[in-house]
This record gives sequence, C-alpha cells and structure tokens, in this order.
Amino acid sequence: MPTSDRKLAYFLLRFTLGVSIFFHGVTRLPHLGTFANTIVKQFTHTPLPAFLVRQFAISVAIEEAVIGFLLIAGCWTRWALIIGILAMAFFIFGNSLIADFPTVAIDLTYAAIYAALLATLEYNSISVDNAVSKRCKPMTENS
Repeated sequence: MPTSDRKLAYFLLRFTLGVSIFFHGVTRLPHLGTFANTIVKQFTHTPLPAFLVRQFAISVAIEEAVIGFLLIAGCWTRWALIIGILAMAFFIFGNSLIADFPTVAIDLTYAAIYAALLATLEYNSISVDNAVSKRCKPMTENS
C-alpha cells in the first residue's frame, strides 16, 4: 500500500473516532446531572462511593468532548490517544464491575482502535500536529 494511502487511512480512522467520541461527550453536556444520576444508579451495588461515581461521570462527558475534538483536528494526537485509551481502561473496569460485558466488548473495540492509531502515529500527516511541526522546525545551516 502506498504511503499516501496509509496516511489517508490513518486520517480517516482518527477523524471518525474523533467524531464518535466528540459526540459522545457533547450530547451529554446539556444534561450532565441526569447523565451522572443514571450512572450513579447503575453503580449502587458496587463498592464505589456515589460521590466518586458522580464526579467521574461528569468528567467523562467533558473528557470525551475534548479528546474527540483533538482527534478530529489531529492536535496533540499522541496525548489525546493516550488519555483516550486510559479512559477506556477505566470504562472497562467500571463496566466489568457492574457485569455489563456487552459494553465491555464495545469498550475493548474502542481501546483497540486507540491502540492501533497510537502504534501507527507515524502516518498522522493530515493533522494540526504535522502542520505545526513543519512550521516550527529549527533552522539548519542548509535551510
């Protein structure tokens, strides 16, 4: 496969993941309280304290909106992917705790996509990261 196709494929996967994650967060922002209350109810039979579950639920919507936006733009992509996959580890922990294994399977799919994008970061050329790095390269004697 030509390198240009790999770069395009990387962009399309990163962009698509970003759109999905961004809208996961943005659609929850207008009704954070209701979303958080729903999550707290799901975790009532776990050892996790309700106040901690509530704070985590609120932070999830914000995290998803921010990480999704960064992935759409290709800005700070490496850190967005690392934070995204760590968030998935927390989701997998929580969903395993409440024995919601169909959701764990979905979360593992997201984690695999994050990992694949992180492992192939060298193809992240259609991005803000790449545009900024080209502009900010130090001058050399040959420039």
